Amino acid sequence: MGTVTLGVSIAVPEPYGSLLQERRAGFGDPAAHGIPTHVTLLPPTEVEAARLPAVRTHLAEVAAACRAFPMRLSGTGTFRPLSPVVFVRVVEGAAACSWLQKRVRDTSGPLERELQFPYHPHVTVAHGITEEAMDRAYEELADFEASWTVGSFALYEQGADGVWRKLSEYEFGAGRTAPSVPAQGSPVDEPATSRT
Repeated sequence: MGTVTLGVSIAVPEPYGSLLQERRAGFGDPAAHGIPTHVTLLPPTEVEAARLPAVRTHLAEVAAACRAFPMRLSGTGTFRPLSPVVFVRVVEGAAACSWLQKRVRDTSGPLERELQFPYHPHVTVAHGITEEAMDRAYEELADFEASWTVGSFALYEQGADGVWRKLSEYEFGAGRTAPSVPAQGSPVDEPATSRT
């Protein structure tokens, strides 16, 4: 059956999600349109495809134990020189994200994994591009602000084409799959898919 590459994240809602995705593309990041704007809870993780049902059950249980929380983004930061990344900072909601990502990667669940770096919630807006373009991203988004209430997270799969596609979204409190919504940049009349 093989393996799949999965990720779990909190989507940045519209209009902010598409705006940051377009800005990321404008800075010359070739991955911009293949990665919906998000706060990572589980970085790309290879899992046996046969474990997908267990992953879905686990994520539903994690979501059931969560409550909605406020999220606020403000200004920019960077992981340079350690990692070639410029990001928008999470200034409210970071503790909740940290709690969530620990539950997602819990040693008793199917997504246990060690992280390469300590967890730091953020929204990537430039990755692996020229230093000049990363400087531009850092400066031009320094005044960026966004806030919303987080009520769910989603499971994504990376395709062979490098594009991340949403498999399921999990509402907090119930753990049930949330109604499907159009992906960023998708026409409104294009049906969104959900394989739950």
